[in-house]
Amino acid sequence: MRFEEIYVAWYSRLKFFASEYVTCEADAENIVQDVFVNLYQKKIYEDDGINLVTYLFTSIKNRCIDHIRHKLVETEAIEHIRKEHELSLQMKYDSLKAFDVGFSSDEQLERLIRKAINDLPQRCREVFIRNKIQGKKQQVVADELGISVKTVEAQMTIAYKKLREELKDYLPLLLFLFT
Repeated sequence: MRFEEIYVAWYSRLKFFASEYVTCEADAENIVQDVFVNLYQKKIYEDDGINLVTYLFTSIKNRCIDHIRHKLVETEAIEHIRKEHELSLQMKYDSLKAFDVGFSSDEQLERLIRKAINDLPQRCREVFIRNKIQGKKQQVVADELGISVKTVEAQMTIAYKKLREELKDYLPLLLFLFT
């Protein structure tokens, strides 16, 4: 069977199959097109020893799985960014509500902040200092400390919570110092 005949005979069925698993019709079309490009480039349709229908549907299935897996990773990343943004907004809101400029000196404020950071658990303090004070990305901090990015995220959440409690009257200054 010639490639053109295979394409005409199977394109719409394969697209329908793919569209049952991916949410966007354009994604289904791209998946099917990729499978046909691969089929054409590798001349798989010329191999008499291959079950072409099985090959086509298995290829579509595998590409759909890859596509869905990629979308799940994207969704997790977006959710993480959203949560971090929400936490930042909450800190800003809390700090503005509690803002009090009644401290007597820069040194006093610096001592308060240093004490609050030093009171953090050791691992938490290390992660916080590297991420927020030294400005390193979470992946870099994770690599340097030999921990996962999830652990860095968890430690940063703990640090934010403890610092918010400890410095509730001085949160606006924290925002200026650590952002």
